[in-house]
This record gives sequence, structure tokens and C-alpha cells, in this order.
Amino acid sequence: MKVFKKVVLSSLLGLAVSFPAAHAAEDIKIGALFPMSGLNASYYDIFGSGANLAVEHINNDKLLDGKFSVQYEDSQALPQQGVIGMNKLVNVVKVPYVMSAFTGVSKAISTVGGRSKTVMVNGGGVGPDLAELGSYFWNVIPLANYEVSAVIPYLVNEKDAKRFVLVYVDDPLGAAILSEMKKELKDTDAELVESFSIPASAQQFSGIAARVRAANPDAVYIASYGAQQAQLVKQLRDNGINQQLVSYSAISMPEIHSLPEAKGLLYTSQSVDWDSEDPVTKRFVDDYKQKFNKLPSTYTANYYNAVRLFGLLAHELQKKGEPITGENLLKQRNESKNFDLVGGNVTFTEQGTVISPMQINEVDGNGGRVVKALSN
Repeated sequence: MKVFKKVVLSSLLGLAVSFPAAHAAEDIKIGALFPMSGLNASYYDIFGSGANLAVEHINNDKLLDGKFSVQYEDSQALPQQGVIGMNKLVNVVKVPYVMSAFTGVSKAISTVGGRSKTVMVNGGGVGPDLAELGSYFWNVIPLANYEVSAVIPYLVNEKDAKRFVLVYVDDPLGAAILSEMKKELKDTDAELVESFSIPASAQQFSGIAARVRAANPDAVYIASYGAQQAQLVKQLRDNGINQQLVSYSAISMPEIHSLPEAKGLLYTSQSVDWDSEDPVTKRFVDDYKQKFNKLPSTYTANYYNAVRLFGLLAHELQKKGEPITGENLLKQRNESKNFDLVGGNVTFTEQGTVISPMQINEVDGNGGRVVKALSN
């Protein structure tokens, strides 16, 4: 009898221990490849602040069963470092979903992600060929073709710019901007009179400035990123380039908005109404302002959206009792079609890219102002 009691007691204790474990929700983790060191480390704060706020909201709302988090790996905005980080996230951490940034890094990791059926989401790189990296590569940012096509008609028709010079970084992003500018100017009475490539690590531009000045442009388009942008803008101005400076969304950084020489620079971005009463947008803006005492940037919104998108997809998979895998996330995105994100309801194209209204902004020393809102 004593033996029987011991067996029964042991069995009950075993059930008591194992029962909660069987029903305990597993932690959920996704990955991010952001530059945390090097010349582009400033973007980590911009991107990460949005991603982390989305994690906080998802956990507070208990949108997912299990504690949700992001594991960050330092890409340094370099393709090789990006691949190293991607391999760790996919093969060691085994995440189903990775956020990426920068065109070169995104292209470099796409093979790893496609082969392992890991969803990759870009909210920072704008090379048009990022729309062609396969079904597992998604973009929550309008690509460069939309940014260039938004600003060229404005400059030609409303600013009477006829002579353009492009200064572009020698990488896939710069090459894409060059290609798009040639295409957009082709059917206008304006022309690209000169284009100058610069190494991604360059910081001295007096020689480039002299060549830009000699070209006598009406507008100078800058296609670069990170700390290089501020140096380039300052040195162009210091060397007598007083013409209109123009760029794309990556130039909207605190270092640029506080730079006196950058005042008057025009740049494109996707259009987000920060005063919107849309509940998702309003919550994001209000909580961001409370944390950081400033308005967010569109890049911050992009990475909030990238994390929120995962939360919405994973929530649906959990409701159906399906595992959260890259393959199932892709399937669910195709089934759900529409998503309530910061900025409004979003639909993806067949290539996995969002199409968003654009706007032209001006650096004014106070965080930027909208010059013109453009429809799709």
C-alpha cells in the first residue's frame, strides 16, 4: 500500500510539474540587422526606437502568447557584416523574421533568407531592385524609383531646374539613384549634366565640390547615407555651392536637421500625417513623443510597422494553432492582404512592396517642414 501511495504521489507531482510546462507559451523572437557601430551607427537609434516601441505595445496588449523580443545584430551597414549577422540569426537563433536596412546589406542577405525561408523586411533601403529579391523579401518603405519620380517633376516644373548634378555613393543604392534620375529626366527639357561617384567611406569632398561648381548646376542631388551626408552638405556649401541641394529620405537625420549649411535642402519621404486620429498612428506618435520629446521620423515609423506587421501575422497564426515560421508568415500575409499600420491601412504589391503617398520636405532647422504633398 505504501508503495502504491508513493507511486500515485510521484505521478501526481509529475503532473503538477509537467502540466504548466506543457501549456506555457514559448518566448517569441525576431531578428534585426542594424548598424550599431561605424559611420552609420546613428541609424540604430532611429530604427531601433521604432522597433522597440512596437515590441512594447505588442507585449502590453498581449497580442501574442509568449514574451516577444527582438535580437539585434550589428551590420555596420556593410554587406559582409550583414551576412555574418544573418547567418547567426537564421542558423543559431533560428528566428523566422529579420528586419534589414540599407540596399547593399539587404541584397547580400537575401540569398540566405530565401534559402532558409526566413522573411526579411526592409524599412530603410530604397534601391528599386529590392522589389526583386524573392517572395520572402518585403519592403515597408517606398523604393527609390518612387522618391526620384516624386521630386524631379517638382524641381523641373516648379523650381525651373534644368541642369542637374548627382553626387552618389558607389554602391547599389547610388547606382539605382543614378539609373532612376536618367530615366526620369529623359522626357523633360532638363538634363543630368554630371554625376560623381564617391566611396562609401569618403569624408573629404573639396575636389568633388570643385567639379560640381564647374558644372554650374541648378540642383545638386545627393545620394548617400549616414555621417557622410552631413560632411558632404557642409563641404559643398563651404566650397561655394549655393544651388538647391536635394536628397531622398535617408538624409532626414538629426545631424542634418541641426546643420546650418543644410537649411533649405529638399528631400522626399513617404507621407505620414503625424496629427492623424487613426488609432494606430495616434498611439505611435503620442507614445513616441512622450518617450523622446520629439516627433518620430518616417524611418522610425517604418520599423515600428515592420514589428507590428509581424505581430499581426503571428497573432493570426497562433489563433489557428499554426507554427510561426517564415513560410507560414508569407502565407498569412497573402491571405490577410490589408494591415492597419502607422500611416493608415497598407496593402502589399505582388512583389512584397508597399506603395505610399509621397511628400517633399525642406530642412528648416526645426525638424523639417512639408513643402508639397503628393498623391500615389
